[in-house]
Amino acid sequence: MTANIIDGKAFASGLRGRIGALVPAFVARAGRAPGLAVVLVGDDPASQVYVRSKHKATVEAGMQSFEHRLPADTSAQALLALVADLNADTCVDGILVQLPLPPHIDDKAVLAAIDPAKDVDGFHVVNAGKLAVGEQALVPCTPLGSLMLLKDVLGDLAGLHAVVIGRSNIVGKPMAQLLLQQSCTVTIAHSRTRDLPAIVRLADIVVAAVGRAEMVRGDWIKQGATVIDVGINRVPANEPGQTRLVGDVAYDECTQVAGAITPVPGGVGPMTIACLLRNTLVAAHHRAGLAAPVGL
Repeated sequence: MTANIIDGKAFASGLRGRIGALVPAFVARAGRAPGLAVVLVGDDPASQVYVRSKHKATVEAGMQSFEHRLPADTSAQALLALVADLNADTCVDGILVQLPLPPHIDDKAVLAAIDPAKDVDGFHVVNAGKLAVGEQALVPCTPLGSLMLLKDVLGDLAGLHAVVIGRSNIVGKPMAQLLLQQSCTVTIAHSRTRDLPAIVRLADIVVAAVGRAEMVRGDWIKQGATVIDVGINRVPANEPGQTRLVGDVAYDECTQVAGAITPVPGGVGPMTIACLLRNTLVAAHHRAGLAAPVGL
């Protein structure tokens, strides 16, 4: 069999369209557009690309975009002062501090300083705790986008065995919590799991988020399983001096076994920005005392 290719780019485009269609109603009721503030410290090339993409998508959705670009030698105190200002700014509904930060700045301290109600990345311990106990919270964008794709492909996830490969606070742990909320049986595995291939072969759903290029091989996948590849790894291409992007899954092998699979690029990646806009719109409604829109 050949797997169904999950088109994350198309799904994300539809989600952004639905979000944009809901913004005018919010503006009419709140008297302002939702606002997203993005903070970039330093000149990391990949981060600059992400920030530009987020700005473009925010403006296209009819929201306000506030960019703050700081030099790499910005002190931790200066960055924390900016975060405090953004917390107090009534025009800002969401705050995103682009990671990674320069080595001299403690990213945990910065993330902890963000108002949980404006934490559209979903990384604050308050939001992580709410997710863990099943309360409404702002959820990390990549796991949320992955769940949306899974539900679009499979519908009801209840009773399915999901194996999440990776235990990061950004993807692995929140992904597992979201799947538990869908009544999946969830196994969290990682690079030190004993006989990892045997565990993955039991899965109806595989979410690979370990950060190792093409680690998950085709013979690890159960026939017909759904594979969500969160990994983004740059590896040498066939041409000298050129590179290409691959996921954590050996795509060509796994497409011959899986029932459905996300490609890299074009799978989970586009969902991250779309879910960032979704979280910003939800946060704006909560801050304005309005019920969050349904269907997002």
